[in-house]
Amino acid sequence: MKNIRNFCIIAHIDHGKSTLADRLLERTGAITEREMQEQVLDDMDLERERGITIKSHAIKMDYKASDGQNFFFNLIDTPGHVDFAYEVSRALKACEGALLIVDATQGVEAQTISNLYQAIDQNLEIIPVINKIDLPGADIDGMSQQIIDLLGCKKEDIIPVSGKTGEGVDVLLEEIVMKFLPPTGDPDKPLRALIFDSIFNAYRGSIVYVRIMDGTLKKGEKIRFMATGKDYEADEIGYLRLKPTPCNELSAGEVGYIIGNVKSLEDTKVGDTVTSHKNMASAPIPGYKEVKPKVFSGIYPTNTEDFESLRTALDKLQLNDASLQFIPETSVALGFGFRAGFLGMLHMEIIQERLDREFDMDIITTVPNVEYVVETTEGKEVIVDNPSDMPPPGKIQEVREPYIKAQIITPSEYIGSVMKLCQERRGIYVNTMYLDAKRVDITYELPLAEIVFDFYDKLKSQTRGYASLDYDIIGNRPGQLVKLDILLNGDPVDALSSIVHRDKAYEWGKRLCGKLRQLIPRQMYEVIIQAAIGAKIISRDTIRALRKDVTAKCYGGDVSRKRKLLEKQKEGKKRMKQVGTVEIPQEAFLAVLSMDDD
Repeated sequence: MKNIRNFCIIAHIDHGKSTLADRLLERTGAITEREMQEQVLDDMDLERERGITIKSHAIKMDYKASDGQNFFFNLIDTPGHVDFAYEVSRALKACEGALLIVDATQGVEAQTISNLYQAIDQNLEIIPVINKIDLPGADIDGMSQQIIDLLGCKKEDIIPVSGKTGEGVDVLLEEIVMKFLPPTGDPDKPLRALIFDSIFNAYRGSIVYVRIMDGTLKKGEKIRFMATGKDYEADEIGYLRLKPTPCNELSAGEVGYIIGNVKSLEDTKVGDTVTSHKNMASAPIPGYKEVKPKVFSGIYPTNTEDFESLRTALDKLQLNDASLQFIPETSVALGFGFRAGFLGMLHMEIIQERLDREFDMDIITTVPNVEYVVETTEGKEVIVDNPSDMPPPGKIQEVREPYIKAQIITPSEYIGSVMKLCQERRGIYVNTMYLDAKRVDITYELPLAEIVFDFYDKLKSQTRGYASLDYDIIGNRPGQLVKLDILLNGDPVDALSSIVHRDKAYEWGKRLCGKLRQLIPRQMYEVIIQAAIGAKIISRDTIRALRKDVTAKCYGGDVSRKRKLLEKQKEGKKRMKQVGTVEIPQEAFLAVLSMDDD
């Protein structure tokens, strides 16, 4: 056990951790030149294109140190995006050390700090690394000072490397051996293994990635998942090399995988504890929690006949991603579809992209919204994640919405525009902290509903891409929230309904009516678009009817002849309006999503 080193890499998006991981694999001989490709641990096309890690990865490497000793390294790669913060916390729990990577051109960013604090909370040993030193704009001294201010370490503790050229990687490998502690754990105690990830294989079922904390797991042994209480047999166990390598036993301190004919990812929850059925552990490893969706949206097929295909596609995606949740729902305007729950906006984007690429599905998504807690006048609490489930205004006592604590790191010249953006989104200022002469850390408390929409895009555009954001949910708070309905000729269109703050309802309703007027094609009769809160109309727009010139044949003669024809046309239009239905184009539903682009 003393020759094992379990560690992970923590960094902000695009600070080069997947490239550095490639170099580590190369130097330790875990991968041959023929197998080498960029971002070797990112096996999804989407991960490669966007340059982000969506799923955690783990790999075992053999390293011969300068003193001739052989070591085993288990590298657990972690996602960097805030949506996957729980996965990161479980990956950190499986390690004894962490490499803190900072880009030599960009410096310390919000998610780096957030993940670093998580690592410090878990008592991990930190090795600070400055990456991308080969770039012309690299400021090694400036970045070293930022890390020293953050960690309180010495300058000589910081290792400059280049993930691209491999410079400094050999020094880093020696530091991993020296600085990181070997794992602790007793092989003779009852088995306790932490699940830090699981993937689904169509032929073998759910494959569980574990770190053995105590005890020993033997091949063929009967195991139990403590959170779900399900029992399975460990048909195959092994190490996580580039390809899974079977073995006969995994002991305390080791990282590996378990295959046990588990049919669904639902049974293999990240953070759960695996124990032996024969010699059961008395308590699970602390820290497990159910992953709950934060953002909800309706997903509908553009062609109603594709409903079953969409269900199959979502079922298949759920096999690979247990945090995706969905239930069937119907909409008067859009027909049959699903209400889906996501961890955040990036997670939602990835699911939409995968539906399009992997299953060739044409879908419409409704406005994303969060989960509200509504207290009714009868004293009941109702959870609302769909605007159409909102009780009538007369029955609502109080509405509570989730709030977040947002940490924004930005160059100091953009303080004004960042604060203005946060104030517009109903933000409550907490504090400002200068990291150095050029960079500042601003903390705000904001309603989650205000940031799930396009807050991140706005923040990036107003700071020329330099600002970074990280957030934590801090609980529900009461707010003046109302349901805004859109009516077409007096009929509500449920797919265009949204829950907004009372102060913003008038402006939102007015702009939405104006946008719909441009997008809905003219009919043979007049179409009235209204925005309403309950029974109160707060905005109105009218689409003029297409008219045939019925008086064209009347030249000369008495004016009453023309009037008679116009009156007759008016009656016809009135009858058409009663029986006609307004066809709403797909762009109209997308209009709500791009409301702030005007």
